[in-house]
Amino acid sequence: MSDSTANGLVLAADGTPLKRSLSRAMRRQKMRAFMLVAPLLIFVLLTFIYPIGVMLSRSVQNDIVPETLPETVRVLGAWDASIGELPNEAVYAAFMRDMSVAIEAKRHTRLGSRLNYEKTGFSSMFRQSGRKMKKLDPITDAPFKDKLIKIHKGWGDVETWKTLQTYSGLYTSGYFLNAVDARMTPEGMAWQPEDKQILLKLFGRTLVMSLIITGSCILLGYPIAWLLANVSPRNANLLLILVLLPFWTSLLVRTSAWKVMLQQNGVINEVLVWIGLVPDGDRLILINNEFGTIVAMTHILLPFMILPMYSVMQTIPPVYLRAAKSMGATNWTAFWRVYFPQSIPGIGAGSILVFILSIGYYITPEIVGGTKGVFISNRIAYHISSSLNWGLAAALGTILLIVVLALYWAYDRIVGIDNVKLG
Repeated sequence: MSDSTANGLVLAADGTPLKRSLSRAMRRQKMRAFMLVAPLLIFVLLTFIYPIGVMLSRSVQNDIVPETLPETVRVLGAWDASIGELPNEAVYAAFMRDMSVAIEAKRHTRLGSRLNYEKTGFSSMFRQSGRKMKKLDPITDAPFKDKLIKIHKGWGDVETWKTLQTYSGLYTSGYFLNAVDARMTPEGMAWQPEDKQILLKLFGRTLVMSLIITGSCILLGYPIAWLLANVSPRNANLLLILVLLPFWTSLLVRTSAWKVMLQQNGVINEVLVWIGLVPDGDRLILINNEFGTIVAMTHILLPFMILPMYSVMQTIPPVYLRAAKSMGATNWTAFWRVYFPQSIPGIGAGSILVFILSIGYYITPEIVGGTKGVFISNRIAYHISSSLNWGLAAALGTILLIVVLALYWAYDRIVGIDNVKLG
């Protein structure tokens, strides 16, 4: 490498300026590093980020109505729903032309299923009307208003056309309103009837029970983690195997075992009756309620609390406690003022891990929770697999994600995520 040139620039061995040569070398190094992680990044994007993005987009998509009834949507937009009168013949004629195409493509049943989420009866109305409307010619059999009303009285109901007009946009907030026990009407937002307001209660129950499960894991896991960190290495390895043992057993098997343990004729009630604490005719109801869910999920998630706390406690030198005692501190004072503050990062890491896992659990609450111990995740699974209302499921999932991120942000502001350690 030459020292300099006539103009004072430091050059590399190939004659290029040293600064440019170093920048080029850094870019090559970064490119090589990026190429190493590129396969993993592409895999995560294709199998994790993209499916989640597609699923969440369903919470606002409503393209089935304008795509299936394009001409009806355009003509219906000029109809004034506030008058309380049925649309004119032009709307019915446009609807007949759109339905002829939809029936031929067998899309009218999908449209009925979509609108049935908003107003009960749409699914059967579209299905029954489709069979009879197939016999009508969209051009020669006009006018259609009386004919359609004769086919099904629902086409003579103003509320039917109000619902079509309300949900005629490409995007809708209806799913999110349904997710908070509300609904979108031509007049604006309205709350669901009181007997249908269950989702907000499920959100509240999910948060409260997840916090209780997290607290239970802290109370049970802290002594075990302390014991692991302070016994001899041989005994610590044996105890650690016992802590990890549940990971080697199927989650379904563990949950089913708790169902056997907690039922009224189960092991726990049998023991309580045998020792005389509970009368035989008045056995405790420990399952199909919140208690059963909390017990089973605390047992399942306990290792996720113990391991982070144990990792942090291992790094706390035992001489700190001896030094505190040598200066006159009692055992309790030495623990509370010296040992416990240093173990808080492990508690924080375990709490975040257990809370996030518990808030999204649905297998265990489904088996042992009954109707009173299920989480909002069970409702999401129901809408995905049973009712096929993917839009509402996506809206519920989005709200749950926002709640978790908000709690994570609050935790960071109060405690500080930098103080969370895994060891």
